[in-house]
Amino acid sequence: MKKTLAIAALASVALTGAAHARDQIRIVGSSTVFPFATAVAEEFGKTTSFKTPVIESTGSGGGLKLFCTGVGEQNADITNASRRIKKSEVETCAKNGVEAITEVKIGYDGIVLANAKSAPLFELSKEQIFLALAKTVPSKDGKELIDNPYTNWKEIDPTLPDEKIEVLGPPPTSGTRDAFTELVLEEACDEFPAIAALKSSDKAMHKAACAGVREDGAYIEAGENDNLIVQKLEANPLALGIFGFSFLDQNGDKLHGSKIGGVSPTFEAISDGSYPVSRSLYFYVKNAHVGTIPGIEEYVAEFTSEKAWGPEGYLADRGLIPMDEAEREAVRKAATSLTPLSM
Repeated sequence: MKKTLAIAALASVALTGAAHARDQIRIVGSSTVFPFATAVAEEFGKTTSFKTPVIESTGSGGGLKLFCTGVGEQNADITNASRRIKKSEVETCAKNGVEAITEVKIGYDGIVLANAKSAPLFELSKEQIFLALAKTVPSKDGKELIDNPYTNWKEIDPTLPDEKIEVLGPPPTSGTRDAFTELVLEEACDEFPAIAALKSSDKAMHKAACAGVREDGAYIEAGENDNLIVQKLEANPLALGIFGFSFLDQNGDKLHGSKIGGVSPTFEAISDGSYPVSRSLYFYVKNAHVGTIPGIEEYVAEFTSEKAWGPEGYLADRGLIPMDEAEREAVRKAATSLTPLSM
């Protein structure tokens, strides 16, 4: 307890001196949330007396690592995340003196597999995606796990395009990668008896088989810049890219999204839950910086305003799938009162 108080006291001293050193909000985190946060930051800068926040696209994992480094003007005030913060990350934050965190859920997003409109539209099941991207897959007879041998989509299913498997996607630090692994690969893996059997016999091997992504060149880590993936897909029409729906929405003239489980990635399908690869988006506020780094409360108020995240708001125009009215009101109330997260 004494150690915690000492850390808090030092943080307070650091922040008191920092008030004059930094008068601009610093935000890090998810590349998926980045365009939404940027839109809010620009509106915030135009309509208030505060400076426009500085935002870095570092990936969800990278952002949370920076956010949890400590309290003080050298550390980020807010981090964006395309997945929920993990309990282990909350514990890391607390160890470094970041003890009061406000979680703000901003809406929903779908994860898409998209390619150039000049190329065939893919229609895939989660199981087919698993066979294309998993590090290890069941053998043809289904009796054992082998290194992924598939190099062409047609080898997986004769109805798929006769094209080389080449998928551009985010690195392990990305929340999109985490969500894609959880919502696609881990859900599909137990449809294969050879992998499902490992649940009871070898849990560690089961987890590795379900979450492992191949490293032989079929899956290409394309960094945290989703705009760069879009550019690469234009240059290479035979490749697929993995990113948030908002980037597909903003590039609908160049790309089309694959059907997954028979459902196209549309605003309506993600909103009603019929599109099978959907997730929640968040940002996290370091409460210790509120009142010292100017404008944090006002930025939160702008982000959670109806003109921003409502059904007719400017974030919906950029591809954010809004929460329903009751959920928006509940989240807004907790966010604007800076209610600390408890897990």
